[in-house]
Amino acid sequence: MPGKAVISLTTGLEDPEKVLVAYLVAVGAAETGRETLMFLTKEAVRLALNGIAVGVACDGCPPLADLVKRYEAAGGRYYVCPICFNAKDLDKGALIAGAELQGTIPLWQWIGDEPATTFSY
Repeated sequence: MPGKAVISLTTGLEDPEKVLVAYLVAVGAAETGRETLMFLTKEAVRLALNGIAVGVACDGCPPLADLVKRYEAAGGRYYVCPICFNAKDLDKGALIAGAELQGTIPLWQWIGDEPATTFSY
């Protein structure tokens, strides 16, 4: 089985092309059988809320909502920085499937002792 993949995303819809690239990488990892985790911080925590990751980043780009569905279908998970999330006074009851409030220690525990491929956006 392939190793784990972690995609760290700090940007929200203020830079939709960066979000698109992060999702393309995450979907690619998850759909090829890697255990995949997106670690959302800063403005990216908003993407873990129902109805936020929508729209099209550029002409010819896949809709973000489609990538979110593919990521979920492939077993992709999200750890959402609880400090960032709570600082924005967001509703944890509105988290999308596969998303949970987890910080850096649970992130390292998820990675464990095996190597992981990482990307940061």
